[in-house]
Amino acid sequence: MPGQETPNAPGPDTGTPVTGTAPRPEAGSAHEAAARGPRESAGAMSDDVPARQEHAAEPPAASAPGPAPAARPARAASAALPAVALLAALALWAFAVRHTDVSRLDDYGLVTALHPAFWAGLVVLTTGFWLTVRDPRRGQGWSFAYVLGLLVMERATQAVLYPTPLYAWAWKHDAVIDHLLTSGRLQGADRLGDMAVYDQWPGFFAAQAALVRLLGVDNAAAYMAWWPLVSSLMLLLPLLLVYRTFTQDRRLIWTAVWLFFVANWVGQDYFSPQSVAFALHLGVLAVVLRRYGGSGGRQGQAVWTVLLTVLVTAIVVSHQLTPGMLVVSLVVLACARRYRDWVPLVTAVVIFLAWCLTAALPFLSAALPDMIRSIGDVGANVETGYGTTPTGTGAVATSWAARLLSGSVLLLALAGVLRQRVLRRRALPLLLIAAAPLPMFAASSYGSEMIFRVLMFMLPGAAFFAAAALLPKVRTLAAETAETAETAETAETVDAAAGRPAEGAATRSRPAVSAPRAAVWAPLLALLAGTLAFVPSYSGKDRLSYFPPREVALVQQLFDRAPEGSLVVAANRNYPLAHEAYWRVDHYWFLDDDRRHVDEIVRDPAATLARDMAGVERPGRAYFLLTEGQMANSEMNGQLDRAQLTRIRESVAASPLFARVAENSAGVLYVLKPGAEPASREGSRS
Repeated sequence: MPGQETPNAPGPDTGTPVTGTAPRPEAGSAHEAAARGPRESAGAMSDDVPARQEHAAEPPAASAPGPAPAARPARAASAALPAVALLAALALWAFAVRHTDVSRLDDYGLVTALHPAFWAGLVVLTTGFWLTVRDPRRGQGWSFAYVLGLLVMERATQAVLYPTPLYAWAWKHDAVIDHLLTSGRLQGADRLGDMAVYDQWPGFFAAQAALVRLLGVDNAAAYMAWWPLVSSLMLLLPLLLVYRTFTQDRRLIWTAVWLFFVANWVGQDYFSPQSVAFALHLGVLAVVLRRYGGSGGRQGQAVWTVLLTVLVTAIVVSHQLTPGMLVVSLVVLACARRYRDWVPLVTAVVIFLAWCLTAALPFLSAALPDMIRSIGDVGANVETGYGTTPTGTGAVATSWAARLLSGSVLLLALAGVLRQRVLRRRALPLLLIAAAPLPMFAASSYGSEMIFRVLMFMLPGAAFFAAAALLPKVRTLAAETAETAETAETAETVDAAAGRPAEGAATRSRPAVSAPRAAVWAPLLALLAGTLAFVPSYSGKDRLSYFPPREVALVQQLFDRAPEGSLVVAANRNYPLAHEAYWRVDHYWFLDDDRRHVDEIVRDPAATLARDMAGVERPGRAYFLLTEGQMANSEMNGQLDRAQLTRIRESVAASPLFARVAENSAGVLYVLKPGAEPASREGSRS
């Protein structure tokens, strides 16, 4: 298995990892190394200074004098620092979640609701991580523990605070799984409605249905609130394997992991096919980078090809976009000299095309005209349309926090590429993978989400080079190590010839010169800023993502009452259980309609909605649902404001055409009365 393999040690300057078989030297490599001299030759290994080399400069324990009695408490305190900082951060987090009230969220979401102890905990955690990861005396276990602490504070906070799962999309996915469990099948290809995409890519839902049965729970809602933490943990192993392909410098590896999770604010870690497909995508890249390089040899390739086939198949049957991103990344790697083995690319393309031309063909045939029209229209593909523009102080502020966070990480990545010359050679494949998703802007808008998906697929490579920008120049560190060793060896040779005691040992025994304070504290401030900015970027819109229990109960009443063939009319789909019983109940979200029709609803709400809802055949009924989640989504995304939505609600309440079914503080439910006919059919929904 990939996780059991010994990390690859990089070869000199060629960027070739050392696996079980030593690579054949290229012609002229010895002459080139001699011409470069010791400084540049050492620089080629700069990103792979292992911990044992960091300790090599320290004097042997036996020859070092024992610490003075007064120094022992200081050393004990220093040794306990990682544990103390980590435990203090988690204690602050636990205190904060116990004293945070989410019953009244404003437009800043969780940002203003969190207890101040949470922010203090993040500062302590980040500071402890940075000081620990830079200390050569600390093992990698501490870095791993701090990253786990970060994931708990980032991804588990919402699961602990909110009594119901977040995101309307997660509830929709639960509905698909529920249908699969109750009917034993997904919708057929003859019903290519709003849910057709899930029928054509059922891998994730089939796996979750099996998991629900295995756990013995009623539905996926029992655990999907914890899915962001689970899916983030799934990313950790392939991410480490990818980074360890190019370096064994633990500072670089773990700082890159930290930056990846901090900058991954897009929210695709929720309960969705994308979350699993992205982890599998990184797994495929890890296998290709570590086992299909030019010097990897042919031993065991059949086993890795089988594993590759399984991973690619799981991606292809689960998600629409990720296979395309994977193929683009493999094409880029195949163009690099080290990865001319075409097996991974051919495997991915064949499986992808086979699925598209068979199981997914009905959906693709219907969507093909729109897909063709969007090719090459980069401006439209990255443009946000009506209903996706942040509106209001809170929404705008959190949106800018996310933009600044992403922009800062990308700028740091550029600085790392320019600053660390050796990494441009050694980690060139990772740089190519980071740039590979950019052409997808020309392929499709992906429902106005392409810009977010491209950012997410760029992030593994971008985080690596951004981490390199925060660390001292790796080449200089290695060059100094090589020069110290060479100076000591020369001194020993001269002293031995002269019959004098070797002074090289004294040279090696001198303590290393401490890094300048700016090299420690300036990167720490950058790391702190990014870690703190994650919270508004990730949780700043929780007002529209969180549905309190009373809203869930109201919507549940709707589906408990609605007969088969009923119609549910709502402002938008931002409410829990929005797709519950989608196989027997139709939906109409009027804010998704043409803007002219939306304006007509605002002018004459009850009459226009009654015309839209007319024509439902018995025993079906037509329901009008308006909830706080719909209002928050409409307000914060630049659709209708609260005053307009309140006017619609009051018009329906006063109309003799509607009867109230249920109401609570989270919303209201009305039904169109039997036999109620609007005065005119003009302006009915298309």
